[in-house]
Amino acid sequence: MAYSEDILNKSIDPATQEMLARMKELDIETIWDRLEAMQPQCGFGELGVCCRNCTQGPCRIDPFGEGPQLGVCGATADTIVARNLLRMTAAGAAAHSDHGRDIAHTLLETGLGKTEGYEIKDEAKLMALATEYGIETEDLSKEKIAVAVARVAYAEFGAQEGPLHFLGRVPKVRQELWEKLGLVPRGIDREIVECMHRTHMGVDHDYVNLTLHGLRTSIADGWGGSMIATDFSDVLFGTPKPLRSLSNLGTLKQDEVNIILHGHEPTLSEMIVAAANDPELIALAKKYGAKGINLVGMCCTGNEVLMRQGVPIAGNFLQQELAIATGAVEAMIVDVQCIMPAVVNVANCFHTKIISTSPKAKFPGATHIEFHEEHAYTIAKQIVKAAVENYRARNKGRVHIPDETMELMAGFSVEAIVAALGGSLDPLLNAIKSGDIKGLAGVVGCNNVKAKHDYGHLRLVENLIQDNILVVNTGCNAIACAKAGLLLPGAAEKAGDGLKAVCKALGIPPVLHMGSCVDCSRILVALAAVANALGVDISDLPVAGAAPEWMSEKAVSIGSYFVASGVYTILGIVPPVLGSKALTELLTDGAEGVVGAKFGVATDPDEMSRLMIEHIEKKRESLGI
Repeated sequence: MAYSEDILNKSIDPATQEMLARMKELDIETIWDRLEAMQPQCGFGELGVCCRNCTQGPCRIDPFGEGPQLGVCGATADTIVARNLLRMTAAGAAAHSDHGRDIAHTLLETGLGKTEGYEIKDEAKLMALATEYGIETEDLSKEKIAVAVARVAYAEFGAQEGPLHFLGRVPKVRQELWEKLGLVPRGIDREIVECMHRTHMGVDHDYVNLTLHGLRTSIADGWGGSMIATDFSDVLFGTPKPLRSLSNLGTLKQDEVNIILHGHEPTLSEMIVAAANDPELIALAKKYGAKGINLVGMCCTGNEVLMRQGVPIAGNFLQQELAIATGAVEAMIVDVQCIMPAVVNVANCFHTKIISTSPKAKFPGATHIEFHEEHAYTIAKQIVKAAVENYRARNKGRVHIPDETMELMAGFSVEAIVAALGGSLDPLLNAIKSGDIKGLAGVVGCNNVKAKHDYGHLRLVENLIQDNILVVNTGCNAIACAKAGLLLPGAAEKAGDGLKAVCKALGIPPVLHMGSCVDCSRILVALAAVANALGVDISDLPVAGAAPEWMSEKAVSIGSYFVASGVYTILGIVPPVLGSKALTELLTDGAEGVVGAKFGVATDPDEMSRLMIEHIEKKRESLGI
């Protein structure tokens, strides 16, 4: 079907284009409409030179030098921009690390026998964590070991002195660098709280000092809270292994009860998967005329159940409103993070129920069924039953589901990658040394309505694999690649000859889905393992990172902990720092002399790939390979 230039400029995904045309026909507002209505957006805010940290403001610095150059208190542009960036880091680190705390809580309660429906599915990983934490396990049941492991992790959130246990995974030379720079996190919560203290009126005004603390806080997230979330989820729900599934809006079904899982935390989504397979609820769905219950994912909770359970994934961040507008969704079940309040407005145009479940995230107009691990399966059945009963309210004449679906292969945990390599990293290292694989790229991050949906993600990844760079990805990038067929072994035909040969020999795609956005910690673990195997620092490796369409504060923390770990990281959306020339230069140049890596910014994916490839080639040359 031919679409208007306006729609074609919004997304390269056919299903998204179709639903944008459908919503225009129905006169239903989307995130793209709201962005247009918001123009022009605040220029001071885009540059980061707006301060609201006390009621003497809001203050703003004139970027052209003709107006105020100091806030009322005397804060400079450098101070204001650095404080704003630090607050974004704090929020992002808090979001992912709080996710980790919740998973630790679930593991603790499961070990104590206080949860319903959960069990320890990866005992080997639990034992490995116990060893890493220095816990004696002899004569202890797996439940008691789980309690001990969870309590050690719990303590790391409120610790007043470091280091965090998982920093032991970091190459020794980088540990020493962090120690020298004062970047070793003490406790996860302590660093986040100190962000807020430092940015209070009249505290830290040195943009370098503020930035260094931002790196320390991000390390507490990436090597602390996020890593706890990933590893403990594996213990509870199983460490992902390669599996096949489907993606895009065509995974919704005309004749079944459609439930969308949207958000980020697998404690809820894993129980919904179990409840959706309950014979009693399937029978109820059939009683109401449906052929069954169809569960699909959206965003990162979708990635969680995709990589462990094979649940199809309907789309990424910018597709959440569009999915509801198919008219075929009985319920969208949400927990926390990346959920647009506007989904309630779209749902009001159809029969769809938005069911919120977290005490941390309520949405006016949604049905709230609070989820607690102590009664997890019972509550999950209640939620699924509400969706099934809502099938009777569906207006079949308004159902419009795009036919677009694409197969995918997901579930490449670090353990799965090592298994695919025959149990050792040697084949990967040999392929890198020989040049068959030029290097590794981690491509992650969100969708951003300011960018053409999925275009930057796909163009960048395709450029990289063509140049024999193996891509690992998470989050919305992984979903974009899934919809485009890049997560299939057959996509190796789009790769350079060296990478193609490796992928064909191993039966893997040239783009490896490593999970949700919190699972960027898996990429850190993989890079540390490669660096340790080669006896070098992470900053010496032929690797680079990118977030082509980032939008959330979580991405600020993720990008910061990658740079702090020694990974050159390029952003496709300009961060709000250009109001401070000094801070911009520190982040994009000076940081390399301090932590061995820096940020880059490139809004064009071709330029982004060029910069990443040049960096990887330079690192190969330095290593003599």
